[in-house]
Amino acid sequence: MRAILIVVGIVLLVGGLWAVFGHGSYTQTDTLVQLGSAKLTATHDKAIPQWMGIAGIVVGALLALGGLLKKG
Repeated sequence: MRAILIVVGIVLLVGGLWAVFGHGSYTQTDTLVQLGSAKLTATHDKAIPQWMGIAGIVVGALLALGGLLKKG
């Protein structure tokens, strides 16, 4: 259990840092017009919000520290 907390904490910490420094993005596809079976779509690359990166850093650090300081 302790090792799992440390690993998950480090993964969240690294992911949060990656998002905060502007490297995190995702693709969103919007349907602009649909007429019958024909569709016109647009694809956008959107950045992951900075607050999500900060939350990942905080939660990851707390989990990693909790795993390191847990006795047993």
